[in-house]
Amino acid sequence: MGTVLCGGTIVNADSVAQEDLRIAGEMIASIGKNLVQPGDQQIDVSGCFLFPGGIDPHTHFDLDVGSTTTADDFASGSLAAILGGTTTVIDYATQSRGGSLADALATWHAKAAGKSYVDFGFHLALCDCTPQALAELAAVAERDGVVSVKLYMAYKDVMQVGDADLLRVMQICRDQGMLVCLHCENGELIAALVTEAKAAGRLEPAQHAATRPEVVEAEAVARAVAIAELSGCPIYIVHVSSARALSLIRQAQQQGLPVAAETCPQYLVLDAMRYDTQGFSAAKYVMSPPLREKHNQEPLWQGLQDGAIACVGSDHCSFDFVGQKEIGRGDFSRIPNGIPGVENRFGLLYSCGVATGKISLSQFVACISTGPAKQFGLYPRKGVLAVGSDADIVVWDPGQSCLITAASQTQRVDYNAYEGIEQQGRVREVFLRGLHAVQAGRIATGPTGCYLMRKKRQQGEDTACTNSR
Repeated sequence: MGTVLCGGTIVNADSVAQEDLRIAGEMIASIGKNLVQPGDQQIDVSGCFLFPGGIDPHTHFDLDVGSTTTADDFASGSLAAILGGTTTVIDYATQSRGGSLADALATWHAKAAGKSYVDFGFHLALCDCTPQALAELAAVAERDGVVSVKLYMAYKDVMQVGDADLLRVMQICRDQGMLVCLHCENGELIAALVTEAKAAGRLEPAQHAATRPEVVEAEAVARAVAIAELSGCPIYIVHVSSARALSLIRQAQQQGLPVAAETCPQYLVLDAMRYDTQGFSAAKYVMSPPLREKHNQEPLWQGLQDGAIACVGSDHCSFDFVGQKEIGRGDFSRIPNGIPGVENRFGLLYSCGVATGKISLSQFVACISTGPAKQFGLYPRKGVLAVGSDADIVVWDPGQSCLITAASQTQRVDYNAYEGIEQQGRVREVFLRGLHAVQAGRIATGPTGCYLMRKKRQQGEDTACTNSR
């Protein structure tokens, strides 16, 4: 017995077609017309788009940042994700100082086990490149299915790694078919600017942005590209926030270097005016990199149109305004960095991108699902509606709309950074590996997400998406 979705429009990164889709077990069994077999359930999805389940390559659930822990754990974060159209997340298993990579992975598996409503994988986040950690790194792709490693060029004395360690890790990852993800901000310059601001008595939340200007992102991107060129390792630059940084990425891509980029909804739809908010409420928008001036948005949208930016991740890192962001009252440098967004990523990209004509339906699918699947070793199991792929399907009703509010969200946090934005279109149904997980916009199952062993990169593998207009 299967399930046939009838009358919808199937959207992939390279095609749009009005066809029916049949699910059998966990996979897509057939696409076309006259697919119904005896005993099948039929669901009329006329007027709706069928999208591949969203893949969010950048989340931080249940993350301890020293002074506090994120408001969303795997249970609440993944529930918000699937209700918003995301069926897979890749979170960051973060090494502790002096700790092993095996311990980091074991800790994150324990955080997620039995709690996730979506399928999930892990990047490794390294902060201490000890000989032991580097030796372990060579084994994690085969042993654990972890094929991506994140390094921070920011957060001096906490997460930041030096250039020599960047080179060593890239050399290992090059040989192991792994991808290096990089947080590109110059931590040394930021630390100096923060010290200067605090000494002058400038302590309000807006100083977070003032001490992390565009130039510190651009400098780190240029340095990351240079080290990648030296090592021959593919890199993926996370949360690109400025036109200046993107220009450097484009130059590298035009030179044939394997440099991919990600941006986030906050950099596409919010801007630095949020820091002009009276009082401490600007702390809601303290994230790294910070929000930029509005003129940066159009080049980022252009990057999604032409494929210079491969993916959109939420960088979901939620902290309550009351009690958590307030840790930094009187000292902007102590405000926990991050905003919520895993629930809104899919809808924001459709509303502010597709519905406004900034990107096409296929370009939307490319950055919300297919791009992440290709970059992170999940394609074609995930990221495409094709025979043999996992039946991760979002039935999207473009005729519905809703207002994004904290009061109506599932994310377990006391504010929404996108409060008051009208979302065009809504999730109607979601299938996760064939299971009808969201029905009429409501969760219908328990946490059935599974851990994903991801594939290594093959030399010369094409991870670019073909974005038809």
